Amino acid sequence: MSMAVVGMIAGMALGFAGYFGGFGAFLLVAALGAIGFVVGRFLEGDLEVGDFFRSRDERDRRR
Repeated sequence: MSMAVVGMIAGMALGFAGYFGGFGAFLLVAALGAIGFVVGRFLEGDLEVGDFFRSRDERDRRR
């Protein structure tokens, strides 16, 4: 499935949540979608737990 289709489905889910459930439901769906995205990337091996706790540039640590 292409990223455009995934983005369209996510947008439609947020739209339905916002229309039928209000702004609180919109925020809940957006937050759970973001968490699901991060967990999915972690399970695919694209992310490591240490990526959240270290800086992008290792040179910043030496200063």
